[in-house]
This record gives sequence, structure tokens and C-alpha cells, in this order.
Amino acid sequence: MEYKLSSVHPDAKIGQNVEIGPFVTIDKDVVIGDGTKIMSGAVVFEGTRIGKNCRIFPHAVLGAVPQDLKFVGEYTTCEIGDNNTIREFVTINRGTKSTGRTVIGNNNLLMAYTHVGHDCILGNNLIISNATQFAGEVHVDDFAVIGGGSLLHQFTHIGSYVMLQGGTRVSKDLPPYVIAGGEPASYFGLNLVGLRRRGFSNDAINAIHDVYRIIYQGGMNTTQALDTAMETLPQSAERDYIVKFIKECTRGIIPSCISRK
Repeated sequence: MEYKLSSVHPDAKIGQNVEIGPFVTIDKDVVIGDGTKIMSGAVVFEGTRIGKNCRIFPHAVLGAVPQDLKFVGEYTTCEIGDNNTIREFVTINRGTKSTGRTVIGNNNLLMAYTHVGHDCILGNNLIISNATQFAGEVHVDDFAVIGGGSLLHQFTHIGSYVMLQGGTRVSKDLPPYVIAGGEPASYFGLNLVGLRRRGFSNDAINAIHDVYRIIYQGGMNTTQALDTAMETLPQSAERDYIVKFIKECTRGIIPSCISRK
């Protein structure tokens, strides 16, 4: 197949009904799924896999080598799922020997100038606003919304249904269902608008409230608060997810906005 004004390596695997605009560069060992559109000036480096029906806007750079001095050329990948929109000048680096891959799930919107560092794992149905910067090995669970200009420290973990205010510097983990912002990044309450838009019932929202009242207002350390939540609150998927998330934290969770005053 001929792609006028573009450079497509003969070993690249291009699916059906793929549109490749002018001045696009597609390297060897690249896989592009059916129905994806890659617009002018985008660069797709080796080791990149792009799923079906994605839209890659002008001058995005996907699968470039990590910005990590420990990287010595080992084989790694950049794996992008289906139905993603990747806007202008987004950069997504491939993995290092730490995990071997950087992963973007399905149905995500990455707005212009976002950077996704090596070995990040981003889930599904995310909205990542303009100029957000992910350091290496950041994990983001499904349905999170990240405000523009946010900076996420290496190894941080962002829970599902989080709303992060724009311009926030994140150095601790953000547990699920919360609104966070400020300096330092702090808990401001539940993401009520987001939860209701996603169909959470009042009972589920109240169950989430009960867990965070114990964690942030109970006057206990984190271990005591989690034990109390498990012992005193009825079992629910929301309770169990919050407790599991916090128990697995390696950087600790953000403080309450009240405790930082």
C-alpha cells in the first residue's frame, strides 16, 4: 500500500481502513488496528501497538525511548488500546526493563501536550487534560479525570472516579472516588458529580462517605482506620476497593485539606 508523503516501514502491520496523513512516520515493529486515523506529522516508533478506531492528532509521538538513564536499549513496548483520542503533541514513551511496557487502555482522551512516561499503566475511560505530565510508573485506574497542567510523581497511583483539580502537584496516592487539589495535593471530599453521572446510587455514595469519614475524620492512623472500616461498616464493593487500594499504597495517601491548615 502506498502512503503519499509519509514514511511507513514495510514491516509495520497496518489494519483495514487505516488513514495515514502526510508526513507521518511509522517505524518497524508497529501494529495499527482497524479504523485508526493518524494525522499529519505524527511519529510512531518501533514497539508501539495501537488498537482499533483510535484518532492520533498531528505531531503526537508514540513509543519513543524512555527518558530514563537506566534504559540501555532493551526491547519494550508501548501498548495503546481501542477508541482512544490522542491530541496534538502528546508524547507516550515505551517501557523499560522495570515492567517492559507502557499501557494505555480503551476509550481515553489525552489532551494536547500530555506526557506519559515509561512503564505507566493508564486504565479505561480517562480524561487527561492539557499539559498533564506523568512521570514513570504512574498507575491510573478507570474513569479518573485529571485537570490540566497537573504533575504526577513517579510511582503514584490514582484511583477510579477521582477528580484532580488542574495544576496540582501529586506526590502521594489519590484513593478512589475523591476530589483532590491544592498544595500539597489534599482530599476535599467525594467526586459527587462524577459518581452520579456514572450511575452510583445514593446507598453506594453513602457507603463511600462512611469509609472516608473514618479515614479522614476518625482521629486514627491509617492502619487503625482501615481496620475500623472493615469491622464496623457493611460489606460493599466500594468499601473493599478503598481499603485494598490504601493497603497497597507505597507512597501513602493524600492528607485532608483540613489537616494541612
